[in-house]
Amino acid sequence: MNRVYIKTYGCQMNERDSEAVAAMLRAKGYALVDNEFDADTVLLNTCSVRDQAEQKAIGKAGHLAKRKRKDPNFILGIMGCMAQNRGDSLVDRLPDLDLIVGTQKFHRVPEHLDKMIATLQGQGPRPDTIIDLSEEVGSQNTIKSHSSEKKQITAFVSIMQGCNMHCSYCIVPKTRGAERARPMEAIVEEIEELASSGTREVTLLGQIVNQYGLREFPTINKKSPFVQLIEKVHEIDGIERIRFTSPHPVGFRNDLIECYGRLPKLCEYLHFPMQSGSNRILKTMRRPYTIERFRKIIEKIRAVRPDVYISTDVIVGFPDETKDDFEKTRHHFEEIGFDMAYIFKYSVRPGTTAESLGDPISKEVKEERNQILLGILSKRSLKRNEELVGTVEEVLFEGPAKKGENMFLGRTRGNRVVLVKASPRLIGQFAKVRFERATASTLFGELVLEGVEDIAVQAIT
Repeated sequence: MNRVYIKTYGCQMNERDSEAVAAMLRAKGYALVDNEFDADTVLLNTCSVRDQAEQKAIGKAGHLAKRKRKDPNFILGIMGCMAQNRGDSLVDRLPDLDLIVGTQKFHRVPEHLDKMIATLQGQGPRPDTIIDLSEEVGSQNTIKSHSSEKKQITAFVSIMQGCNMHCSYCIVPKTRGAERARPMEAIVEEIEELASSGTREVTLLGQIVNQYGLREFPTINKKSPFVQLIEKVHEIDGIERIRFTSPHPVGFRNDLIECYGRLPKLCEYLHFPMQSGSNRILKTMRRPYTIERFRKIIEKIRAVRPDVYISTDVIVGFPDETKDDFEKTRHHFEEIGFDMAYIFKYSVRPGTTAESLGDPISKEVKEERNQILLGILSKRSLKRNEELVGTVEEVLFEGPAKKGENMFLGRTRGNRVVLVKASPRLIGQFAKVRFERATASTLFGELVLEGVEDIAVQAIT
């Protein structure tokens, strides 16, 4: 039995792709292992959003190639966005690669591995590197498999592939292709199966998730296809929490905003990429909204759901970002009061429209701006968490914490990480927790005992 280890770089969508590939491999009789040292095959699922992510993956592949030279039966593959972006050129840099699989061919990985292993077992000459990067109609419908080996308390569900926005800094349209939506019925069926297996929370994934199905499905009763999908998921028994990521200000209309007030299962959490607080930079980024429009959407959501938690993405050091441009970003970032943020230092991505602008802003300036926003974020996040100390909220427990004896990790509806001393019986359960102390990133608390039959009581050690 061939043992496979998959290492994932990048976003939640990449994690979902890796999970689907793992499930498909298990179905074909492969064993999935937790580390590269026990593996006969290592697959790197890669990211191309930033140059640093690509360099990490290339460095890891180069390290693994040394093992391959010592063990000719070892199989090494790269899949995902970097594979799609760099294509054949990866073989020039990494001639020991066995597989290069693009973003529309994840479902072909098992058959490619079958072919490679058959040749290693003497059933034919060892093939050259298998390179599979072509587009495939219907590929958006292939990322639907989930692991059956352990219960998934929370699950990512891919509802679409690709992006039509063509932001000037972004390589995703090149690596993921144009927008393609999955049928609503297929998504609902997938989530129903997850619910029957014990999943309690789902996150709907799409590159521009609120653009789901706009070209494939009609608007009904002034509700977009995405809102229609959320409503259908809301009706599924067993699913208690719904999240989605990432939406775009374009298309974030009142029908979606109103969902936060009328659909109890839709969590009071939103990841909403701002990218910049300067309208001049937003225009250069080809982000078709103003900062005023962005803030208006947030105001409307907070009017409907005052306790909503909001995270964002920001790029600092975009070409020609002046001190004044950054000051506008800093101002809006602080005034909006984000609860979490991914703050990126700009890096040139080949093939994007911003490539011709170069990278004129120094690393030192980018780092300074990065640290300023991180400082603001840390203060805001700590303040928001400290406001919760002494209060009680329902927490969904996902599994053991990485550190601490008998410590278990859960999340609030607002996506705040919670650590509690308990027992494994709490995993997959909702329990009320009183928060006792807080850091900027984590809440610490104790279970609230409501009665002898309560799950919280059963879980206490």
